[in-house]
Amino acid sequence: MHAAPVFSVEFSPPRNAEAVEKLRATRAELARVAPAFYSVTFGAGGSTREGTLSTALEMHAAGLHAVPHISGVASTRAMVRELLQTYRAAGIRHLVVLRGDAPSGMAGNAGDFRYAADLVAQVRGDFGDAFRIEVAAYPEVHPQARSPAEDLQNFVRKVRAGADSAITQYFYNADAYLRFVDDVARLDCHVPIVPGIMPITNFTQLARFSDQCGAEIPRWMRRRLESFGDDRASIRAFGADVVAALCQRLLAAGAPGLHFYTMNAAAPTLEIWRRAGLPAPPA
Repeated sequence: MHAAPVFSVEFSPPRNAEAVEKLRATRAELARVAPAFYSVTFGAGGSTREGTLSTALEMHAAGLHAVPHISGVASTRAMVRELLQTYRAAGIRHLVVLRGDAPSGMAGNAGDFRYAADLVAQVRGDFGDAFRIEVAAYPEVHPQARSPAEDLQNFVRKVRAGADSAITQYFYNADAYLRFVDDVARLDCHVPIVPGIMPITNFTQLARFSDQCGAEIPRWMRRRLESFGDDRASIRAFGADVVAALCQRLLAAGAPGLHFYTMNAAAPTLEIWRRAGLPAPPA
């Protein structure tokens, strides 16, 4: 018998007092559907290190299951050890461990960790099983990978270094995810791989971000979204339908859950939740 799907949400640390209040309101709205956990991103080169820490600690203190991201780029072993000691002392026991992005002008391997697998290995070496570890997966191939085969091997290395499960980059092609899961299993690597889900609210922004991170917007979707021009309501309605249908297909195919990239807004995720018929909040 399969375990019930696990649903989770992701936030970015707020950058000013107004954004702090907005995020508190957003997380309160999303709490109505009882996400299993709330992850907090870590900016390029550690640019949001303190914001990630303070946001995760505040959520944890509020009784939420907070899951901070940590990144190897621009991090030393001593910095990571100190940060994780802080999380462990606070009672946080769950991490998303990433290689991370380098800021412009910084070499991609700056710091003590060239690959995410190296960072996973240090967390396990220093802290044993004190933390549950999520890592990233790329169903449409990491944009910097030399080949799909190399990308698969990099993923397997992260798992064998000690990862418990994975969250994917967002995608709109379910077949890419299903093939990736099958390919990983053929390499005798067996961990839950949770699809990352990106709501569609602003096509121009989404197209720019997708081009940067290697996430494909299928041509038929791109043409439909372009046809709406500046009609934001139509973009949101079409996007909610498409992404809700994607969620339904993924769950029907056996995905172990869904992880929503909320962009610090509740309404788009809640609309997809409703249209996809995801579990209602507990009474």
